[in-house]
Amino acid sequence: MREFNLLAKYPQPTERIIPNRTIEDRILAAYRGMDFFDGPRNCGYGGMKYDGIKWAATAEFIMEIYNPRRVIQFGCEKGFLLAELKLRGVDIIGIDSSPYARSHALEGVKILPGLPSDQLGNPFDLALALGLVYTSNLGDAMSCIRMVERVAHKAFITLMSTETDNEEKLLRRWTLLGTTILSKADWVEVLKHCGYTGDYWFITVDYLRLREP
Repeated sequence: MREFNLLAKYPQPTERIIPNRTIEDRILAAYRGMDFFDGPRNCGYGGMKYDGIKWAATAEFIMEIYNPRRVIQFGCEKGFLLAELKLRGVDIIGIDSSPYARSHALEGVKILPGLPSDQLGNPFDLALALGLVYTSNLGDAMSCIRMVERVAHKAFITLMSTETDNEEKLLRRWTLLGTTILSKADWVEVLKHCGYTGDYWFITVDYLRLREP
């Protein structure tokens, strides 16, 4: 088990100003439909478009670190990272619960609503879960961690974490779907309890570069 930033090559803004999100915005985001992916910024991404640039460096970094032949990504959304990995000769499968994301996936990216039974006994080289684990309650988050661990030889997940009450306040104002937000020490205990052996990275106020309006 290793704390490691596999997203180090993904471009980050110099700062993110926390928007004034309402409960109506959060309700719309919870459906993970058009409003979340391609609607107003307060409801989600404000338009999730593939530019062929943002995920390219991350895909190269994945090839450098893991050199996988088969990759599965849980919560892959429209499959932008998987598309970059496919360009590099990787056999890919995406899993996402959102019908909207699946129907708007990039051409050539296979996205399913759940893990097909014929893949359960055929481990992947790498499993990814970016921005997914912490969107569930703790019990479901642990189930997700165990699934990631079970289906692949190596894995990488992200976890939303805070160390102070003020940081937690900022994260909860920022995140639309984040549910389980723990301290780094508590997350490590959860990972150990789940028998997780892969890599992980903490999504924090500093990592996101959040600031008040």
